Amino acid sequence: MSEGNTEAVEKQDGAGLKLNKKTMISIFLVLIAVFIFAGFMTQLLPRGEFQRTESGQIINGTYTENLDYKIPIWKVLLSPVLCFGSEQAVTGIAIILFIVLIGGAFLILDKCGIMKYIMAFLVEKFGKRKYLLLSAMVFVLMGMSSITGILEESITLVPLAVAISLALGWDSLVGLGMSLIAIAWGFTAATFNPYNIMTVQKLIGLKMFSGLWLRLIIFAGVYLLLIAFLIVYAKKIEKNPKKSLVYESDKLIREKFAVTETEEVLSNPLTKKATRAFVIFMLLDIIFVVIDFALDLGGMLSLPSMALLFTVGGLFSGYLAGLKGKNLFKSFFSGVKTIAPAIPLVIFVISVAYILDQGMIIDTILNSVYTAIEGVGTYQAIFILFIFVVVLEFFLGSSTAKAFLIMPILAPLSDMVNITRQSLVVTFSLADGFTNLLFPTSGVMIIAIGLVGVSYGKWLRWSWKLFLLNALFCALVLVLCVAINYGVGDMI
Repeated sequence: MSEGNTEAVEKQDGAGLKLNKKTMISIFLVLIAVFIFAGFMTQLLPRGEFQRTESGQIINGTYTENLDYKIPIWKVLLSPVLCFGSEQAVTGIAIILFIVLIGGAFLILDKCGIMKYIMAFLVEKFGKRKYLLLSAMVFVLMGMSSITGILEESITLVPLAVAISLALGWDSLVGLGMSLIAIAWGFTAATFNPYNIMTVQKLIGLKMFSGLWLRLIIFAGVYLLLIAFLIVYAKKIEKNPKKSLVYESDKLIREKFAVTETEEVLSNPLTKKATRAFVIFMLLDIIFVVIDFALDLGGMLSLPSMALLFTVGGLFSGYLAGLKGKNLFKSFFSGVKTIAPAIPLVIFVISVAYILDQGMIIDTILNSVYTAIEGVGTYQAIFILFIFVVVLEFFLGSSTAKAFLIMPILAPLSDMVNITRQSLVVTFSLADGFTNLLFPTSGVMIIAIGLVGVSYGKWLRWSWKLFLLNALFCALVLVLCVAINYGVGDMI
């Protein structure tokens, strides 16, 4: 490693991912309020449960109230500890390990100048075609999520997308749109997604991947909606950057990733070699995601592989760029420390799910929907189902868990009100995906916006119009499904 490059690395001790303190505090306060609300619900709502099969599926018509049980207050208060013995803890621990490893790897990438190299390369190649780059990034990430169901993996892409956005003259919110929103909306505009298409179709007796033609139209509609929103907003920020809600908080990130001497950055041979190595690791990760989807492993391969490859890729790239021995691992653990404050937030998200499960009110809510939907018209019924899944997302983020919980009830119920089961799949998918970015109980969302210093309030102030547009689009799709009796012959 050259002397000049060594000095450049040593001067970047403040590099890497950093969680904005004000943002973390605001999100933490919101989660405290949600935590208290969940506790009150377990004390006020009637408790009850359905009987279940050995595989955990609900047996229709078996709901019974349990008036003798009420979760003790002490159990609510200690839920941040007790939740680690629950099923929800598995997902939570996976996310914690994921973000910790990513934090360590990103500091190395940043410290060695790899992030700036990527920025300089993209600015040089797409400086005059930046809207083409934006459109391509959104399409690729939406497509990957729509097909393979990636979601948590978007955390790794947020800092990179935000840096690209700032380098091209936009703001952090556009970067979040190109990464976090693109992946979440690809999840909701699912085509082959194993979590909310394959799983649901298996559970309710539909031919695998049947009804694809309408889901492709939905994907195109959602993509055009998102692209139009982002381009209109990006052009507004280009004209007047101070109109951005995150103008002040973006200043530090903008200075950090400013590329003034593109040729100088791109001509560094060590950084170039290290960047190529890192890109190879990321391409390997895409291969693992495809294998996970092809073998129907339900994310068992894609999420661990991304964490591992990103970490190993970061360490190896750092080594190639000149970080050796103790300095390499010291940098890695410094990055871990900067991302560690996110851990309590994830724990509180798990705690809320634990409280509701132990409080025995999820089945009560499900039974209430079952009772409310009987006897209503088909159009009313499909909107009730949509709203129900949206509300349930607040308490239970896992798509697969929701499917196993509610489909044994909703499938026969949809038959009773003349909603085709294929329409039920679309209703579930549309309601499940985009709400991952709406509620503060989404661990992925709160970590992503925290990484770039966007408060939850500002996030909602910027994105509410986008959520409203998507909700209106979903409403049109649901009406179409009922009108054409979508997928009426797709039962096995």
